[in-house]
Amino acid sequence: MESEQDELPPREAMDYDVVIVGAGPAGLCAAIRLKQLDENLSVVVIEKGSEPGAHILSGAVIDPIALDRLLPGWRERADHPISTQVTSDEIFLLSETGATPLPHVINPKLMSNHGKFVGSLGNVVRFLAQEAEGLGVEIYPGFAGAEILYGDKGEVLGVATGDMGVAKDGHHKESFTRGMELRGRYTLFAEGARGSLSKQLIAKFGLDKNSEPQKFGIGLKELWRIPKEKHRAGAVMHTFGWPLDSRTGGGSFLYHFDDDLVSIGFVIHLNYDDPTLSPFDEFQRFKTHPLIAKQLEGGERISYGARALTEGGWQSVPKLVFPGGALIGCAAGFMNLPRVKGSHNAMLSGMLAAEHLEKALKAGRAQDELGEYDSSWRASDIGRDLKLVRNVKPLLSKYGLYVGVLLGGFDMWTNELFGFSVFGTLPHGKPDYASLKPISEVAPKTYPKLSGKIAFDKLSSVFVSNTNHEEDQPCHLKLRDPAVPIHDNLPRYGEPARLYCPAGVYEVVYADEAAKSDPRFVINAQNCVHCKTCDIKDPAQNITWAPPEGGGGPNYPNM
Repeated sequence: MESEQDELPPREAMDYDVVIVGAGPAGLCAAIRLKQLDENLSVVVIEKGSEPGAHILSGAVIDPIALDRLLPGWRERADHPISTQVTSDEIFLLSETGATPLPHVINPKLMSNHGKFVGSLGNVVRFLAQEAEGLGVEIYPGFAGAEILYGDKGEVLGVATGDMGVAKDGHHKESFTRGMELRGRYTLFAEGARGSLSKQLIAKFGLDKNSEPQKFGIGLKELWRIPKEKHRAGAVMHTFGWPLDSRTGGGSFLYHFDDDLVSIGFVIHLNYDDPTLSPFDEFQRFKTHPLIAKQLEGGERISYGARALTEGGWQSVPKLVFPGGALIGCAAGFMNLPRVKGSHNAMLSGMLAAEHLEKALKAGRAQDELGEYDSSWRASDIGRDLKLVRNVKPLLSKYGLYVGVLLGGFDMWTNELFGFSVFGTLPHGKPDYASLKPISEVAPKTYPKLSGKIAFDKLSSVFVSNTNHEEDQPCHLKLRDPAVPIHDNLPRYGEPARLYCPAGVYEVVYADEAAKSDPRFVINAQNCVHCKTCDIKDPAQNITWAPPEGGGGPNYPNM
């Protein structure tokens, strides 16, 4: 193996004006805007999924502000990706069997979904990819950004894609192909929440030294086709409360759209403290509530997926720029938590970065800091959106569900009506990985048996996510210390990775199950749906998610 590594051939290199990592909403909008401003710019986008949209998962109720600005007239086009507008907008507080509707009059205007669209963000991304390619953007799906390229002064020169055809033991198979170097005058990182390269950049350049810790949630989603008589196109429903207790933040969404389709999902904030909590099982239990079950009965589950969300908002956004590039989209953390929306801000950030990039390129600049982008976002539509809701997450975390919701609502009203908050800007406190209690301090949770009709198990769920990886490749889930899961996490926390992972990737296996003797930590990397929760929630920060061979992972049809 060592000799093979020593004898690696040099990578081929290609030069561009702008390299973009990630063909999601932010990356594609940046590429489109750059070509709109200067058709002669060379722009390349790489995407780890098998196609643009393959790894995109979102609710999604979409605020069209960015699409309207980027592509005026998109609504009249024959190939428009979303057409279902919100027709009803309900919020319920759930008990185990009851559902209390909350009157709209108590919600600030910013929380209204009327005028928004319900649909598939994956289909929006596919639409944007076609638009970008039509403008001359080069898009390479199936190529993961595996390495950041640096210059002599530490500036970012671009990225290298991962080598293909490396076996699990590290030797090169007959299909071995060296990765490519994509070099740019600037590089934009649009990897989404907890991107592997973005994480490295934040650490290397200390981009988060003046911001609060980033906060995260895990979002789990299923796509259903339900009986036509139950379908209400444009109906939007959100809930909070059961099955979570008042200390555990989270909630649900259920959206009716297109032809008899329903998006149903559940979000749990990753600062939960119970190491025996399973986000996947809480989601499955939620679907058995009478309010929800009656909408799904007689339907068919089509797809499943999970993804980490950035929830820190205004005070957790790091410095966005470094020599040679910038963070855009959810890599920067622009999600609006109470609105459960981030795609509009991701798209706006890509457009904003592109506008400053084009000016820099026109001035002959390269591989310096785009300070103008970093200093402009707070005064933009993105900043105005996030500032109004900046205290909702800290109030929920500090005071729990009931008091937190009341105080958060009050704070949004004062911000919307008077432009100020009596709380100022509250801190988030400790990072999510530091929130777990030892297992000795909690009453272990137990979950009911799954019916297989409305509630399902993890493995059947992974199957309908269309997840596929080349099995003979190095594990993309790296343990800094292989001893930690069994020696530290198991006795202290019951090894929570086996529960917080929504895809059955992590297991603790015993030589004698009855006696619980000789435990081993097993990683089923082929199940991974790329949610990144393990990279975020592991209490020892011992797991690092890295991209597998390009094209691997889920293949979401229209999530």
